Amino acid sequence: MQVTTLCLGALVFGDATGYEINKMFEDGPFSHFLDASYGSIYPALTRLTEEGLVTCKAEAQEKRPDKKIYSLTDKGRLKLRDALQQPIADDKYRSEFLFTLLFAQLLPRSRVRLMVDQRLATMKEKLSELAKPGTDDTPGMDFARQYGYAVYSASVDFLENNRHLIEEIATEEEAHV
Repeated sequence: MQVTTLCLGALVFGDATGYEINKMFEDGPFSHFLDASYGSIYPALTRLTEEGLVTCKAEAQEKRPDKKIYSLTDKGRLKLRDALQQPIADDKYRSEFLFTLLFAQLLPRSRVRLMVDQRLATMKEKLSELAKPGTDDTPGMDFARQYGYAVYSASVDFLENNRHLIEEIATEEEAHV
């Protein structure tokens, strides 16, 4: 999905600065879905402003450059709606955890156990975060939260019930050189 579409989507939730939009992708409502960096967000916002899809107003700050606050226009809302109706790409799942486990036979069993324990702890923490809806969640956000909860639950169940399979192929501590 294009970064311009991501920015338009972020602005559906209200006026925001480029910094605030970036935070939505780093640790906010979009952090579970897609990545967008400052290096792509600011040029996208410039293009969107030039095309009349967003407006930008400068807000003076003391001892700092003006803050640029972006707002979605009606034309931008229509452009977002059109973009959301286009075919979507397949999901890409990237995982250093799974990549590392591809080579479990080269790792000491204690390292594999630790990795699984850490992954389980992280996933259970995510489950806790996803357990309850936010006070300002839209129905779509609530659906996505529940979907995420189901995915993390299935992952926890799989790891808890099958961790022995990956731990068994790891080397004994002495065998790892």
